[in-house]
Amino acid sequence: MKKILVFAGSNSKSSINKQLAIYAASHLNSVGIQLADLNDFPLPVYGVDDEQEEGIPSNAHLFYKLIEEVDGIILSLAEHNGSYTTVFKNLFDWISRINSKPWNNKPMLLMSTSSGSRGGQSVLDAAKSRFPYMGVKIVGTFSLPSFYDNFYDGKIIEEFLNNELLDEVKQFELAL
Repeated sequence: MKKILVFAGSNSKSSINKQLAIYAASHLNSVGIQLADLNDFPLPVYGVDDEQEEGIPSNAHLFYKLIEEVDGIILSLAEHNGSYTTVFKNLFDWISRINSKPWNNKPMLLMSTSSGSRGGQSVLDAAKSRFPYMGVKIVGTFSLPSFYDNFYDGKIIEEFLNNELLDEVKQFELAL
């Protein structure tokens, strides 16, 4: 059975991006799901001096091991000031010191959502342009605008948006 890693690029305990990632993963068939929460992998702020003096923290190695052990990744990125959240960028920096292509060429369904009408489009665009250089095979993307208007009771309520996501999930599943 294929196994996928599902997580949000957020440390919010009530992350809307985590809700979206879990919802997307719920539509996969015959796939084992490894759900990760960035709060379970606390890391010091990356710095080259710290790396040279202390090495790479064990939590970075633990998260990287999760990536190694799966066949694909569903990631929904939260957006702070038009870019990655600090917690995600810091994790990304640390795991890239373990392997310069830390995503190991795994297929990824890359998503974002926000309370705004652009649905985190800026961070999604940044990731789409950067991740391929970091060993990602992006096989689908999805942005959910206006989360609180379009997501209710654990699901996307706008039919057009839901169908768009389901199409992306199918493409991801085919790539596994």
